[in-house]
Amino acid sequence: MTSTIDPKAIGKPPRRRHHVRTLTGYLPDTDESGKEKWPRGDEKTWKDAIRGPDTDTTSITKSVVNHVQTSLARQAYNLDTSGAYQAAALSVRDNLILNWNDTQLQYTRKAPKRAYYLSLEFLMGRTLDNAMLNLGLKDNYKESVDKLGFNMEDLLEQERDAALGNGGLGRLAACYLDSSASQELPVWGYGLRYRYGIFQQLISPEGQQLEAPDPWLEMQNPWELPRLDVNYEIRFYGQAERLNDGTPRAHWTGGQEVLAVAYDVMIPGCYTKSTNNLRLWESKPKRGFDLNSFNAGNYEGAVGESNSAFAITSVLYPNDQTTFGKELRLKQQYFWTAASLADMIRRFKNLGKPITDIPDYIAIQLNDTHPTLVIPELMRILVDEEDLDWDVAWKITTNTVFYTNHTVLPEALEKWPVPLMEHLLPRHMQIIFDINMYALSHFLQTVERKFPNDRDRLARMSLIEEGYPQQVRMAHLACIGSKKVNGVAELHSDLVRTTILKDFVELEGISKFSNVTNGITPRRWLDQCNPELSALISKTLKVDKSVWLKDLDRLEGLLPFTEDAAFREEWAAVKQHNKERLAAHVKATLGLDINTHAMFDVQIKRLHEYKRQTLNILGVIHRYITLKAMSPEERKKVNPRVVFFAGKAAPGYYIAKITIRLIVNVANIINVDPDTKDLLSLYFLPDYSVSLAEILIPTSDISQHISTAGTEASGTSNMKFCLNGGLLVGTVDGANIEIAESVGEENVFFFGHLTPAVEDLRHEHRYHPVPLEQKCPALARVFEKISSGAFGDAGVYEPLLATIRTGDYYLITEDFDSYIQALAMVDEAYLDRTEWVKKSIRTTARMGKFSSDRCIMEYADSYWNIEPCPVGK
Repeated sequence: MTSTIDPKAIGKPPRRRHHVRTLTGYLPDTDESGKEKWPRGDEKTWKDAIRGPDTDTTSITKSVVNHVQTSLARQAYNLDTSGAYQAAALSVRDNLILNWNDTQLQYTRKAPKRAYYLSLEFLMGRTLDNAMLNLGLKDNYKESVDKLGFNMEDLLEQERDAALGNGGLGRLAACYLDSSASQELPVWGYGLRYRYGIFQQLISPEGQQLEAPDPWLEMQNPWELPRLDVNYEIRFYGQAERLNDGTPRAHWTGGQEVLAVAYDVMIPGCYTKSTNNLRLWESKPKRGFDLNSFNAGNYEGAVGESNSAFAITSVLYPNDQTTFGKELRLKQQYFWTAASLADMIRRFKNLGKPITDIPDYIAIQLNDTHPTLVIPELMRILVDEEDLDWDVAWKITTNTVFYTNHTVLPEALEKWPVPLMEHLLPRHMQIIFDINMYALSHFLQTVERKFPNDRDRLARMSLIEEGYPQQVRMAHLACIGSKKVNGVAELHSDLVRTTILKDFVELEGISKFSNVTNGITPRRWLDQCNPELSALISKTLKVDKSVWLKDLDRLEGLLPFTEDAAFREEWAAVKQHNKERLAAHVKATLGLDINTHAMFDVQIKRLHEYKRQTLNILGVIHRYITLKAMSPEERKKVNPRVVFFAGKAAPGYYIAKITIRLIVNVANIINVDPDTKDLLSLYFLPDYSVSLAEILIPTSDISQHISTAGTEASGTSNMKFCLNGGLLVGTVDGANIEIAESVGEENVFFFGHLTPAVEDLRHEHRYHPVPLEQKCPALARVFEKISSGAFGDAGVYEPLLATIRTGDYYLITEDFDSYIQALAMVDEAYLDRTEWVKKSIRTTARMGKFSSDRCIMEYADSYWNIEPCPVGK
């Protein structure tokens, strides 16, 4: 097989495109004058019947009632709040669909280059409130619902969070979809439609995390559109036989075939008709029920294949501590990437362009290494199905794919056992070996030519890590298979370039490795979660929120008002109201009373040793010990403080679960201690979600982002708190650094060792240990308190304490004293409430950089080479 295509020509900036009708009739036909011809039937009849959006209160009310009658088959006398929510949601969805249809037709007509964002998580949160806000129709819907006898706040509470993610990775993806639509960029997301999400977190009276299924789809989900006609066959197992034609081509046959069925979720832009799409894949059996097995009495066998297929999209992050769980995770990743890529290629082929034009029309962004299999899958399609030469296919692939790295922790870099991949994806394992070794694209040969006789480098850079068993290094594959690689904060990106991917930078050059600091959407993380603050900002700036929500730098206009006493009073009143809202929520859900006149100190994120919730709870115990030792007169001078934790620990993460247990049991003691309960209280709020975060974040006086320096890639919760006027307590790590640069270090409470010192400190701790009582007496007293049984069975906590005494990889002992000093500085600063409110205002005012609108435009301009494609223009 020979090719007439020059690989060097692939990936260059596209020429100006002429818009032509597709081969399959997706574009309107035109007459000789170029005017569009109506496709079928009587044009006037069609156009008279086509409905427009429901925007005024009368039409909205009619739409809601229509859905009550027809979609729900109910009447006013038997309509409850849940039904009213469903009807209102379906009415809002109607408006989204109209905009969605117009947007997709615009993309089809203009044929722009599109970007596709692949993420294993999309932590979307609730949709109804966000959709009404982005459509600019919340007030009209509220009035309509009121007239129908319901309260909008009650309706909003009926919606369950979509269980499509777990942490910051998924929330970042959701923010980027919101910003893409708001900036009118042609961007689609692709993910999995998990039936149960990760788990519903319950906390036992003893403080144990219990995991229950999260059946978020048990009620009708009004926000998705099943696309049963959009499905693809996905193969697993089988045999991959090389063809004897002197090429790397192969034929993959046999094994198991599963259907990927599409479900679409509309993503509305803010104050624009542009409405993008999140396409989620559900796994279904190709053949379904086996009647012959059933009739033969083999009832389990009759449904075995169906169960195997359905399992693929059953649960987010199945526990990979077992062989079955590990295989299921890899199945999920290939199922999702293969279906998504098939969908992209099908859409591209509708344009009638040569296959080599793929990089001119498609950009694929990998959100971490989970979608890395898209690289060998695209090679498989191009080489095996499109008959392209290997080097042409590789050039297309490496000009289409982009990779975002989210970690500098070596243990967090994804790897898959070679035997597992050979068993589950035999063709892809061949391709990965070929990428490592084949022909002109022989990766290791390229390394050898540039660094001759450097065997250690070859071993470090190979896609295959030697050992028993061998492992496929997915980050290496993502790196060499992508056009550009980026980190998500300036410090993180620098660490990526100088540590985990240093060899690749030296091979390919620094220009391939860059940075896009993360951001958050101000629509959800200010306007939606803190509507009173949003209204105060609009009133003060004398600018409608439709303007500043899409140009967040306008918040700097608040700075002159820091000296306005009346404005400061209004600002503080908003914070107080938010605290009272949280207290009401906690009272209603947990039956607990909260002192709303105390300082609110919040740390909410998934439980992990590097995020150091452990440091926080040890600090709380230290504060408790200190308070107990004070006289009653001394306690009168202390700032009351309420500390909140929320977050889930992975089911197999033993140490993280012990940390939760310690937090809960410390709370059980200090919250009832008559000496201290009015000065210090502690709450672990279970089943952390986007909706809970929306209530917690606006309340914070301080928030804690205290990862060991050099371990947090960026963080986005730090941005959310600061945008809402909460002051940051943190280490010099991730995006904390850039936040401090923006808001002013005088408005941030930093502590702890810096990144360059971390490895030396670990070395000292490992090889030259110093007794805890000598190194950090204050922490030693905390350990003694825990070991005394003051917070329950001391033996339960011993494995957690031992990780600090012996290894202390995350430098709890090294940073503890500095941490306590930072909290003391917080106490001192909080005494001057006027200056504290000024710090809060300045923090919010200088957060414009951290809008996800800025991030997505950086990707569009510097990575994907895509442009806005506004509807109607």
